[in-house]
Amino acid sequence: MRIGTSIFLIVIGAILAFAVNVQLAAFDLSIIGYILMIAGIVLLVISLIIGLRGQSSTSTTRTGRDANGDEIIRRDDYRA
Repeated sequence: MRIGTSIFLIVIGAILAFAVNVQLAAFDLSIIGYILMIAGIVLLVISLIIGLRGQSSTSTTRTGRDANGDEIIRRDDYRA
């Protein structure tokens, strides 16, 4: 989702910066396009760092019996 949004921002920014030749008195569309491209690149880098960081997890299940003969199940979850 984040990667798709960043690519969308880059594409819209490139269209505004390079393909639109409309002159508006209030603001410059090419500058807005460059800002959107930079924001998209920053978001893409952040998304890749978060995604490549990895979300490894380990789950351990132990079963046994207590002194009364009742079954005991213990689950340990670890996220790195």
